[in-house]
Amino acid sequence: MKHALSVTREQDFSAWYQAVISEADLAEESGVRGCMVIRPWGYGIWERIQSLLDARIKATGHENCYFPLFIPLSYFEKEAEHVDGFAKEMAVVTHHRLIQKDGKLVPDPDARLEEPLVVRPTSETVIGAAFSRWVQSWRDLPVLINQWANVVRWEMRTRMFLRTSEFLWQEGHTAHATVNEAMDETMKMLEVYRSFAEECVALPVVAGEKPENERFPGAVATYSIEAMMQDGKALQAGTSHFLGTTFSAAQNIRFQNAEGQQELAQTTSWGMSTRMIGGLIMVHGDDDGLRVPPRVAPYQIVVVPMLRDTDEDAAILDYCGELVASLTELDAFREPVRALLDKRPAKAATKRWGWVKKGAPIVIEVGGRDVAGGNVSVIRRDRLYRADGKLDSAIIARGDFVDGATAMLADIQQALFAEAKGRLDGAINRSIGSLDDLKAYFDASAKPGWAEVQWAKPTGAALDKVVAWLKGEKLTLRNVPLGAAEADGACLFTGEAAVERVLVGRSY
Repeated sequence: MKHALSVTREQDFSAWYQAVISEADLAEESGVRGCMVIRPWGYGIWERIQSLLDARIKATGHENCYFPLFIPLSYFEKEAEHVDGFAKEMAVVTHHRLIQKDGKLVPDPDARLEEPLVVRPTSETVIGAAFSRWVQSWRDLPVLINQWANVVRWEMRTRMFLRTSEFLWQEGHTAHATVNEAMDETMKMLEVYRSFAEECVALPVVAGEKPENERFPGAVATYSIEAMMQDGKALQAGTSHFLGTTFSAAQNIRFQNAEGQQELAQTTSWGMSTRMIGGLIMVHGDDDGLRVPPRVAPYQIVVVPMLRDTDEDAAILDYCGELVASLTELDAFREPVRALLDKRPAKAATKRWGWVKKGAPIVIEVGGRDVAGGNVSVIRRDRLYRADGKLDSAIIARGDFVDGATAMLADIQQALFAEAKGRLDGAINRSIGSLDDLKAYFDASAKPGWAEVQWAKPTGAALDKVVAWLKGEKLTLRNVPLGAAEADGACLFTGEAAVERVLVGRSY
């Protein structure tokens, strides 16, 4: 079968991923290593993610604000573990002016900053400094804020959406009076991410706690949602951190409690980024391009008029305009349906395959014969072909299509989730009992999935030994799944009595 993309997932998954990004007009190289131009369709998906997630964040009592892009280096120096975690990725501003020298622009040696400024890799330090000003009494707590921003982490190996030097995200930061309140916040936001990923992006995930070696720098505990890509690799799709008093001690976030005593605030942070688009591509894409779940599609239904430069073109356009107007009066997922009439001067087939590659959930074609019969030709992006390999374009009466459009969108959303959920559930091996078996499992296939194994939660040198072995096998510890079966044997790595189960896999 011939597909819209020049490379298939089976041939070269990495090349296929890049082809989807290019052919679906999601993003392109910018001229700066590791930075990308996000094109309108890609940014439209991000705007949908942002809108839906922002509503959920605000529903939990958080308010949006904004903090500076530039952070004084001294703020990082106050928290040693945090600065060590990001030191190799920090972009630093040292001058504030350029001059001409030998025909080139160079930093003016007389314009060196008194203190270097770090381009924001994350905002715990600068927000902690603000919290220290805002919080004086237990009455000032909790502080619940979120910001939508760009961050810079100077990555050595980059891949669009998955690992870029600059990316977009939201980062939430909170301060609380007690450990229990801060832990409740940490778990609440983990659940916000889990439900958002599954309900809006149709991305099934496993929520759980990160092992010690995978914690956010400076965190007491880190929790994540992990998604499985079609090549079996894991993608960390969102994280929530309990920071305890690490940053409040460094930034002097203290408050007077109800008994008049001074205490350090308990803080949290949590974030989700444009990496989610990379996950959407690798979970839902096929050999014809992207498939976008309706809830996050910039346009859910695209109407393509089949024009032939004849007298009937005006009637076709009027018919299509009436169709789009009818669709936009409908509600899907408690929002107006997003429908587009594609009037661009291009061949209908070219436009049709363009929208197929972009992953519009429903593509409608309308020609003169459809107008005469009161019909539309409907293509569902989640099931593009019939059993015989031909394009599945169903002719439906226009009124019947409009009446059933919202149900069709809901069915596509659920179908994409069910397909991905079945793949995830079927690719977690829970029967591995030795390191040899673990190695054999991952050596046996190019996309083996994950293994869930017994785990003793080692620390220090014992953990370092485990991590070194895993690194040699190009494996990582993902998370300890919430709700996993209780440990009932020996740790796969140390032989000691296991206390929980941990996921192991290859990852992005």
